[in-house]
Amino acid sequence: MGIQTTLDALAGAPRIIDAMRLADDLALEARRDPGLRTLRVLSAAIDRDDQVVAIAAVHALAGVVDQQASRRLSGLLSDDRPFVREHAAWALSETLPRIDAIARLLALVAGGGFTGMLAQDTLEKWSGAVGDPLAVAVEAALLGVVEPGARTRLVETLGLVRQPVADRVLVEVALDGREHEDVRVAAIAALGQRATSVPVTEALERLADGDGRLSEVAHLALVDLRVVESHPEDTGGGLTVAQLFLHADIDPSLSAAGAGDNGGIATLLVRLGDALVADPGAHVDRVLTLSRGDATRAAADLLSIGSATGHVYGHVPLSPVPVPSASAWPLRVTARRGIRRLLRAAGRVDVLHLRMADVGSLAARDVARERGIPVVFTVAPDPHSIIQSLDRSGALTRSTFGETDLAEHFWFRTRMVQTLAANAAHTVLFPRPELARDMRELVGIDVAAYPERHTIVAEGVDLEVVDRAVAEASAASPVPASPVDGLAALLDDLPEHRRGLPLVATVGRLHRVKGMATLVEAWAASDLADRANLLVIGGDLEHPSLDEREQLDRINAVVPAASRARAGLLLPGHLPNGVAARWLAAVRFGVPGRAAPRGVYVCASLKEEFGIALLEAMATGLMVVAPDAGGPATYVEDGVTGVLAATWDPAALASAVGTALDLAARGDEGAAARAHDMVAARFTIQGMAAALGPVYREVTVHEAELLRAAGPVT
Repeated sequence: MGIQTTLDALAGAPRIIDAMRLADDLALEARRDPGLRTLRVLSAAIDRDDQVVAIAAVHALAGVVDQQASRRLSGLLSDDRPFVREHAAWALSETLPRIDAIARLLALVAGGGFTGMLAQDTLEKWSGAVGDPLAVAVEAALLGVVEPGARTRLVETLGLVRQPVADRVLVEVALDGREHEDVRVAAIAALGQRATSVPVTEALERLADGDGRLSEVAHLALVDLRVVESHPEDTGGGLTVAQLFLHADIDPSLSAAGAGDNGGIATLLVRLGDALVADPGAHVDRVLTLSRGDATRAAADLLSIGSATGHVYGHVPLSPVPVPSASAWPLRVTARRGIRRLLRAAGRVDVLHLRMADVGSLAARDVARERGIPVVFTVAPDPHSIIQSLDRSGALTRSTFGETDLAEHFWFRTRMVQTLAANAAHTVLFPRPELARDMRELVGIDVAAYPERHTIVAEGVDLEVVDRAVAEASAASPVPASPVDGLAALLDDLPEHRRGLPLVATVGRLHRVKGMATLVEAWAASDLADRANLLVIGGDLEHPSLDEREQLDRINAVVPAASRARAGLLLPGHLPNGVAARWLAAVRFGVPGRAAPRGVYVCASLKEEFGIALLEAMATGLMVVAPDAGGPATYVEDGVTGVLAATWDPAALASAVGTALDLAARGDEGAAARAHDMVAARFTIQGMAAALGPVYREVTVHEAELLRAAGPVT
């Protein structure tokens, strides 16, 4: 097409998501014709007010193998626009190293955040060729930096330089009692990745003899340093499958479900791991579920993870204070070390299943590549669907995209989904009404081209938990000391005139994407507040994350905390999964004297690829409200078992909730049974395990064939 024609097509694309996909074509044309005019066209595009075009041009510039283009790209590290600096730091990772860019990249590293992570990644890629000057530059930068966070990031970057020149400074920092603890921790952890030497080993042993955090990290670094690689032979037994979600403290009881980032994915991994090892047909002997945890738990895991069978939990130490997923990208190196350590200790791992574009998947991808572990990736149009929704609503425009991208990392995450899908041994897809079209138009994947590489697998719920809750709620005599007593106590705070109203309930993380504040706003601004009380289950109310605080601030602006009970708004925070199931059953059957029966459940998500909590509500027999796009539209019968709506639109959401209350008021037990039976037939966790078992086996068989064909690799 030519560089100008492709740029015109990108600028004229009707949707932002279309323009982002056309950026690949622009980069291709730049590589095909790396001439002076291409450089001029791209330079002019970078200066446009259209920030989507500007970002695309930055990345296209990286494909022009030319000194002028490289100099121009390096110069963008000093651009006045933060989003341009960020994308320049990322784009430089695709170019040959430039000595004149190292200092500016290190300045971005010191500044931290997502931009700093990208700059650090670029320097790591360059370190193989320019390790010595990079180490010298880091040492020089440390002389002028005092702030502990910046020093920590610089020391961590120095640890990525494999050449021995970095050893001396790392040992000095690790042993320097004047340094901030975080800085020393970065140096100690980095020493575990060095080639074994007397100074490194002696330093770590000395630190391990102490106590506290430094000693814990030194113990783990010694494990890393002394690891003996083993490649167990296939004994013909069942498979070992690894899965992870690093933004939650996952435990078998799901006690923290709904707090912070501990949402449906945590519930899914626990239930799925149990189901896989319990199903003989899946041929899975061991499931390793990795989540975050402290260094003490991580060290304890190493003693048993290699020999344990069944569903085994491993922990990756990230930071002393939990970090929300959106802010966790700078923990890439720490996450990678922790994942590498666990997978080494685990011995043979046949398949690694990744599910989202987050820092955990970013780090795990690198470890899988190092260790030759095939990856299964669950592909969903996320954040593609969010971009489209925001674009459609006018909340995201071409002139503001760059500023939004600084916070949401849309460009990076869409590219990460694309890369993970392209390199995966197999991809798993969620059912969607227009699956082939959405994958092609939103993600850029033609599922019809290589159908053998894709499998549609629906997520599932544990019906036993739901059915037990329904049986208890519908019984004539309540179970003594029932968890519903906690709901009763909450309802007792309501004014007497509100105790005869049904409940509108929702369960999930307090996060913008989940639409919790939008639901409260829609409820409070309409007649819904007169028709029903609103129960929002989820969130850590005592120690809210930044995402939770944003939602709580919006909720408090509509219904002040002191007025919640009087207004009919109930916010209990997160609940264990089993307790939440009992509360949802109470929403359906009521709580005598406190809440009327025939309440409804609302999923107000901006996007919902599938919806575990939504399925649990339907299995409970509740009438539901759900997004009219994505996975829910494949299983919610509009007007029968629920109401589909544009949940991103408060007015449409309020109207849908009103319609759902009208439908629920009919007391149609047939609709409740229909919803339950649909979930039982199509969406159980056992069914999900049965569908994934053959996928894992096929990937393992194909990997074995590749190994035989390749022969010994030296």
